[in-house]
Amino acid sequence: MIQEKLNLVPHLPGCYLMKNEIGTIIYVGKAKDLKNRLNSYFHSSHTGKTAKLVSEIRDFEYIVVSSETESLILELNLIKKHDPKYNILLRDDKTYPYIELTNDKVPRLLVVRNLHKKKNKSRLFGPYPNVTAARGVVNLLNRIYPLRKCKTYNKRPCLYYHIGQCLGYCMHKVPEDEIKKMEHDIIKFLKGEHELVTEKIKKEIAEYSASMQYEKALELKELLDYINITLVKQKVELGDALDRDIFGYYSDNNYLSIFIFFIRGSKIAQHHHTIIPLIDDAGEELTRYIAKFYENSLLPKEVLVPEIVNDTLLEDYLKVKFKKPEKGVKRKLINMASGNAKRELEEKITLLLRNEEKITKANDDLRKILKMDKLERIEIFDNAHLFGTYNVSGMVVYIDGKPAKNEYRKYKISIDKNDDYGTMREVIYRRYFRVLKDNLPRPDLIIVDGGIGQIHAAKEVLDAFNMNIKLVGLKKDDKHQTNALLTENEEIAIEKRSELFHYLERMQDEVHNFTINYHKQIRSKGAYASILDSIPGIGEKRKKELLKKYKSLANISKQSALELESILPKNVATELLENLKQLNKERESNDGKENE
Repeated sequence: MIQEKLNLVPHLPGCYLMKNEIGTIIYVGKAKDLKNRLNSYFHSSHTGKTAKLVSEIRDFEYIVVSSETESLILELNLIKKHDPKYNILLRDDKTYPYIELTNDKVPRLLVVRNLHKKKNKSRLFGPYPNVTAARGVVNLLNRIYPLRKCKTYNKRPCLYYHIGQCLGYCMHKVPEDEIKKMEHDIIKFLKGEHELVTEKIKKEIAEYSASMQYEKALELKELLDYINITLVKQKVELGDALDRDIFGYYSDNNYLSIFIFFIRGSKIAQHHHTIIPLIDDAGEELTRYIAKFYENSLLPKEVLVPEIVNDTLLEDYLKVKFKKPEKGVKRKLINMASGNAKRELEEKITLLLRNEEKITKANDDLRKILKMDKLERIEIFDNAHLFGTYNVSGMVVYIDGKPAKNEYRKYKISIDKNDDYGTMREVIYRRYFRVLKDNLPRPDLIIVDGGIGQIHAAKEVLDAFNMNIKLVGLKKDDKHQTNALLTENEEIAIEKRSELFHYLERMQDEVHNFTINYHKQIRSKGAYASILDSIPGIGEKRKKELLKKYKSLANISKQSALELESILPKNVATELLENLKQLNKERESNDGKENE
């Protein structure tokens, strides 16, 4: 059948969609010549991930387009639509943090990620592949320049005003030219011109030293050291100050290593590195990677790429200048990026291959122990709540032993009581009703983080949907550590030193952390405002009495249970204080986090 279809494929540009035995699209690619590309899959020898892909292909489709640019646009759209598992392997879904100087009358400095919501992109600076570095720069500038820190104006000056890091814009009228001067200096700094700030700091150090305020002088000296060590980057003589990105690459052992330099203000400001498995040839993969890279990053004025990249195609698609320099400083920069890509891959290839082998073995061991014919997609569920309130569930997905983070899902549960089985029924119902309704990929295995009761609750729903999917639970010992797999009919002990145990443990930690983080978000959003409504035994009357007497939840949390018993029954007072204690801890742990 495949050979017959290959005979009909034309020598034209387009996209192709590879399908497995059940008709699921497992890979999407593009080609300048569809016939040559498709023939290469079926009439050539392959290794690595390409060999695994080819072994699973049972059918294919193709779509002819009029140009290579159209084929690239179609390919990216098809990947988004179908989420093929072998394209997921090639993803770098990382969204890069940028620093934003807001366009308000009195601006603020923020660390942001979602660039698509920003109307004015001219006041975004970056990218910063390391979020810690972005946060460090914001903190540095906020200490030097007394900009507004609060999101909304307060009715009275806050702590930042009293420590000299805000001019009290909520109470005082600050001259517009003073604000503009700060903006001007900050923008120059963020573009790589650090001299203004360093001279300002040196001057203040001298003033504090002269007045014998040595602690403040030492604090500023540490800031100066931070700038000199961390932020003053290697200067590049290119004859102009254009923003440029430089891509280098190296491929070996069926992996592609990609290294990027971000040049801002004639200096190498940041760099980024990633390694992906090779499915297509290196030129196609790197071209595709660059096209997808700029879905999450701002385009510079110019991009320098190595010779294997289709620069004409990218320039037409992204509407920015691409160059493949053959000599001079720009060529040296590409060589330097490629050299770094080679070093990174050589350092990590042994570990990558070893991890690949361990993951493959652990996944195959799990398949054998559960007597399954194939095990590619696993969906794992976990639930979280606080004394029966703020019920949530999380689902993480593993494909061929690796997390597919774009497929993770969060569920806010409608049941507002301590009912683990009811929660499990609801999340399984919602997930697999959607799978049936939208014809989404079905998992080969479902794992619930719980015992036989959780398995039965999930099985009820799957049986009602007539879905025959393998279902297991993870049993914990008295030390709350996983020690066995549970099915409906048996308990399977897992050796704690085995790769399979560590594999299951990683999946369990992943779903637990994902669910707990969502739970924290839910609790931190309006948790205090609604806590009195969520405690059984506190109605409208008692709520009014509590707020009338103690004025605020913060004051209520400081009372003893005995004190609250003047209004509440003993058990209700105790439960309220336990809830408030948990929420106080949550607020403290969230303090100081940046707005991303």
